[in-house]
Amino acid sequence: MFQSLRNRLILINLGITSLVIVVVFTFIYVFATNSAEKRPLMEEQSFELFSDDIERAVRLTLENEKQAAARNLLWSLIASGLAIEIVVALVSYFLAEEAIKPVREAYDAQKIFIANASHEIKTPLAAISANLEAADIHDNKWIGNIEKETVKLTTLNNELLSLARTDLVDQSRAEEVDLAKLINETISEFTPRLKNRTFQKKILLPPKVTINREDFLQILNILLDNAIKYSDEKIMLSCEEGKLTVQNDGVTISEKDLSHVFERFYQADKTAEGVGLGLSIAKAKAERNGWDLSAESGKKYTKFILKF
Repeated sequence: MFQSLRNRLILINLGITSLVIVVVFTFIYVFATNSAEKRPLMEEQSFELFSDDIERAVRLTLENEKQAAARNLLWSLIASGLAIEIVVALVSYFLAEEAIKPVREAYDAQKIFIANASHEIKTPLAAISANLEAADIHDNKWIGNIEKETVKLTTLNNELLSLARTDLVDQSRAEEVDLAKLINETISEFTPRLKNRTFQKKILLPPKVTINREDFLQILNILLDNAIKYSDEKIMLSCEEGKLTVQNDGVTISEKDLSHVFERFYQADKTAEGVGLGLSIAKAKAERNGWDLSAESGKKYTKFILKF
């Protein structure tokens, strides 16, 4: 994220500098060449001292020298412009690094706090859940509400912890796995939730694929959960070498909402369950592995595409 911000600042500085250089140097070149064109090569009476052949030779020599001077001026301006661009790029890199340094430090401190707080919250939540189970109180709506809200809070806490850890740890661990088998095992875990839906799959993968197994499976779980949550009747999953697609029918996501679906806590459907962290976690895990996760939506369908 911060690397992208730094590169954007550098590109903005280079763009502005390039525009100024082009305008100023073009003016200098046009002004210099026009001035040279208007200047007479020599006083006309000076040519009276020469014969016709010598006069033509002198005129040609002076004209060639004028063109050579124009070319030299052009190349000098180009070289100067490139030198200025290099200096500006180096200075911009240094200034951009200094500008985003406080932001990066504050962001890292925030992530560490969220990770530590989420970790500490896990213990009392686990204790509450264990005590509710031990109480073994049935048909009590108040206890039922407590259990329901405890599950929601536990899910939110786990998502925050996962997101914080993803932001703090950049390295990915790739290993050789049977990806087709892992995908089928993951799908089987969702079978109880797929009873009232038509599920189609198409998996064309080599026996072994080198990939970050943990991150891929978490992204797959998030996309399948999202598809089930928002589908009406049909879900389609396809995976071939380097590309995973999960598509569901249902309400179309507007173009405005589509550009925000990977933002944290953003929900196009405000009535839906959850807090809007799942897709942002998937996006973060994809980015740290150098993968591309994108979303498409058309007439009553939504599709998520992971290129790995």
